Amino acid sequence: MSLDLPRPKIIQEECPLAGDCDWEPLYRSEFNKFDLPIQICKTCGFQAQFPRPEPESLYTEEYYTGNQEFTYRDERQTEKFDRYVWFARLKNISKFKSSGNFLDIGCSFGGFLECAKEKGFIPYGVEISPFSAKQAEARGFKIWQGQFLDADIPENFFDVITLIEVIEHLENPKEVFNKLSKILKPGGLLLIQTANFDAWQAIEAGKNYHYYLPGHVYYYSAKILRKILAVRGFVRQITYLGVDFPLSAKLLKSRGSFSRWTDYLKWFWISFYHFKSKLSKKGIPLTSSMVHYAIKK
Repeated sequence: MSLDLPRPKIIQEECPLAGDCDWEPLYRSEFNKFDLPIQICKTCGFQAQFPRPEPESLYTEEYYTGNQEFTYRDERQTEKFDRYVWFARLKNISKFKSSGNFLDIGCSFGGFLECAKEKGFIPYGVEISPFSAKQAEARGFKIWQGQFLDADIPENFFDVITLIEVIEHLENPKEVFNKLSKILKPGGLLLIQTANFDAWQAIEAGKNYHYYLPGHVYYYSAKILRKILAVRGFVRQITYLGVDFPLSAKLLKSRGSFSRWTDYLKWFWISFYHFKSKLSKKGIPLTSSMVHYAIKK
């Protein structure tokens, strides 16, 4: 049966690698009946959603308040608990960079930036949503509102740049990674959290994989990220299976969504998944959770 999907020139031009992509339709996703058109590059295995929606149609106020099917919860309601994870992550970041200019791309309401400020960093943010950017600015931070590639950001300026479940949302990864390299100082740290599509969890789920969401337009793996960053002068790279902070922080954060004492039973599942995420089979991670650190030369 034909999938009747186009062979788009645009994602060929957006290739962040050698540009010798050979894109073809893979399938239409079946997770949550989103029915997204997924393409795959036969050269490197990179996946993309195409055709894709306009970003402005996705990142509405409803998205940031947890009122869309493909959204996250409203961070303002759980910030007290999210801070456990944010501070735990900053503790790990401080092993590489403990001060300086700190940019969070996709900063939402600015909770993570607030923690970075408290740890001695100088916080900046990029946020596509006028709704959440306005509230992050109200904290006193410099926020570039709009798409990352449109932001007039100084070069060689940041000591740390973070993209927490953001890179998969960004179109034109070729120019995105070029710009990330330009605005990060030599010796600076780039942190990317996204799904690893080379992991067993993603492979076995196939078209039912939960990361196929309307706002996710490119799908990465640790191997692809390493190649992309290596050609842009990132000489040291570390991939954390699962997350880059301890289980204790994750458990404390989870309390923000608990409403009754029986919710604490979820700690067994959270703990199981956390330890499972550190394991591999035949050299392939069991779960798709990963956080990637890269140091610019």
